[in-house]
Amino acid sequence: MTTDVWLPFEAHEIEGLPAAADAGLNYRYWDGGPDFPADPADCAFYVVPYMKGTEVAVRPLSAMTSVRVVQTLTAGIDHVEPGIPLLSPGVRLCNARGVHETSTAELALTLVLASLRGLPRFVEGQRQEEWHAGFYPALADRSVLIVGYGSIGSAIEDRLAPFECARVARVARSARATERGPVHPLVELPSLLPDADVVILSTPLTEATRGLAGADFLGRMKDGALLVNVARGPVVDTKALLAELESGRITAALDVTDPEPLPAGHPLWHAPGVLISPHVGGSSSAFLPRAKRLLADQLSRYAAGRSLGNVVLTTGS
Repeated sequence: MTTDVWLPFEAHEIEGLPAAADAGLNYRYWDGGPDFPADPADCAFYVVPYMKGTEVAVRPLSAMTSVRVVQTLTAGIDHVEPGIPLLSPGVRLCNARGVHETSTAELALTLVLASLRGLPRFVEGQRQEEWHAGFYPALADRSVLIVGYGSIGSAIEDRLAPFECARVARVARSARATERGPVHPLVELPSLLPDADVVILSTPLTEATRGLAGADFLGRMKDGALLVNVARGPVVDTKALLAELESGRITAALDVTDPEPLPAGHPLWHAPGVLISPHVGGSSSAFLPRAKRLLADQLSRYAAGRSLGNVVLTTGS
């Protein structure tokens, strides 16, 4: 029986991790470096290095012939999906639900407020010693549409609550009821977009959501509306977004872009009305303690033979 656990943190740094001797596990540290810490064929539990991209995430999978669990430290699993066909049947793929909600929702609100209240213009004004007084839009009395109402979308609404928004509408893959109100299915999105002053994308990247915010989606947004993307870059059609930004009809705040990282010279850098942050929604001081608590819990469950949390899919089923 294989017992190796590959971790992107040193085992002694994770409080609450099952003791290796007691659990019969061998902890191996690998954070995506060129050399593997041991034979991948002996790995039973693989924790994917954080924010190292698809090539690193997938690199050992073809040789992990005995792996039973693949645990990501991201809310999305798109970076490991190309490696799923390499896995044997019965492997559980788990995401990091519970790790990124706080930090990503916090950044989503930061981007909304900074964009509406004109902070990029004030920063530039300070640099140029220019005083840009005047009236600026507020979040109060605005209508907000959250597209992708999972745990992150719900956390975003938690943080919208004190800002006296006129209305918050929610969209997910399928309809359901919540304590706050209805969640609309994706098919109703075209009818909801024209009423939203702020549209926040927090949906996973899937074949259904790739290019979701394309020319038709953006064209249905009201004049002067703000698009905020804290999901994945390819959820937005960059060419279509550039056309809308350059027309001055809408504005945008993007924590993720397509391509990413955004290369020097790309027109999105200097498009009018856009605020860009470098995919830092989840990578804040809130990440490490939550990620380590998740791993301690998951490995305690694994060592005890209990059901794992956050299982997104099981291969071969």
